[in-house]
Amino acid sequence: MTTLLILLNIAILLVVIVGLYVMQKKHVSFSKRVFTALAVGIIFGLILQFVYDPKSEVIQVTSDWFSLVGTGYIRFLQMIVMPLIFVSILAAFTKMKIASNLGKISLLIIGMLIATTVISAVVGIGTTITFNLEAIQIEQGDAELARGDSLTNTYSSNLEGKTLPNQILELLPRNPFLDFTGARATSTIAVVIFAVFLGISYLGVARKEPEHAEMFKKIIDSVYAIVMRVVTLILRLTPYGVLAIMTRTVATSDLNAIYSLGKFVIASYVALGIMFVIHLLILMGVGLNPVTYMKKAFPVLAFAFTSRTSAGALPMNIATQKKLGVSDGIANFAGSFGLSIGQNGCAGVYPAMLAVIIAPTVGINPLDPGFLVMLLAIVAISSFGVAGVGGGATFAALLVLSAMDLPIALAGLLISVEPLIDMGRTALNVSGSMTAGLVTSKVTGEIDTEVYKDPEQQIEISA
Repeated sequence: MTTLLILLNIAILLVVIVGLYVMQKKHVSFSKRVFTALAVGIIFGLILQFVYDPKSEVIQVTSDWFSLVGTGYIRFLQMIVMPLIFVSILAAFTKMKIASNLGKISLLIIGMLIATTVISAVVGIGTTITFNLEAIQIEQGDAELARGDSLTNTYSSNLEGKTLPNQILELLPRNPFLDFTGARATSTIAVVIFAVFLGISYLGVARKEPEHAEMFKKIIDSVYAIVMRVVTLILRLTPYGVLAIMTRTVATSDLNAIYSLGKFVIASYVALGIMFVIHLLILMGVGLNPVTYMKKAFPVLAFAFTSRTSAGALPMNIATQKKLGVSDGIANFAGSFGLSIGQNGCAGVYPAMLAVIIAPTVGINPLDPGFLVMLLAIVAISSFGVAGVGGGATFAALLVLSAMDLPIALAGLLISVEPLIDMGRTALNVSGSMTAGLVTSKVTGEIDTEVYKDPEQQIEISA
């Protein structure tokens, strides 16, 4: 009977996948297909949640099969991330689109990412205080205690004793080939730095030995065209990936834990929502229509929300920025730096909220001006220190809590609802990097406003 139920669940998923494929063949827009996949995934997941016990064998085995589609899609996206970062930055140099003001562009993007992260921390602090959240309100069960012990051990083995200069050194590449494998926590930013060095070297060679530079340019342009075609092939799978990921996430969620920690979940999403509105206000402030941004950004934000991976969302991030009129170079810089610096959700909202929640447990007044100033400064600095780390929110929280002399074990208090909160954090991270790219393009005058306004310029992956 169990096997039949599992087969039935898989059959239903396959039927929905066929339906999405038919929508594609009928030229239904990419955004509508992603939205349909998201909605059906939630509904299907809720049905599975109420028909079966989330810990039952049926759900566990069904989830494993669903992972072939959902996790498999994410793996394909992760496969192309490093090549995409590397070749896109080099192609930007060979096309001479950012050579004249590279320093200004880099500073603007990084400055925007850090500034919005600090603002995110302020929002997180304000929301936590408004909702009167404290760690003592959370009952610590076996899962929370085990998570706390794990975090303490992780800090002791990986982070303790690393000074700020040590953390900065970790950002620099020492073996580019190793970093291409993503072996280090800071591999993403290291690949960016290596590509920039090669790009600058190309500009120097172009001035002195143009024939060699021309050959290099042709090679890079050809590789770029191939990589972007691979990206297109993978992005065509987005609706199916979103469907499987969302269904699996909802079906396996612990609704009782979500209910008991509902106040913390609501407060988190209020903070994330406020910060997203601030992104829209920033865009409005530089003369860009926020409604246009929301319409065009929806597919990538929906994917980031369901997949919980900023790195996996990078191809869609860059493609979306291009549809918003951002040049190749700025789009890739903003997307790549956004993976490793100034993540608004993971490095801003989350660590700030945890610090304010935990402070009263050690007799610290979270409203003390000195505490708040120190917290904002540490959040800004630590947003560099967690570059490229998987589970970035947790590592950011560990760095902030340890720097504030707060008990890091208490960072495991929200483990039961961590996946649910992380979905919103990841979407905000991606929105933050795209906002940085748009603002930088607008300030430097390199944005194509006609493309930004054109409703036809949206991600369409159908061929």
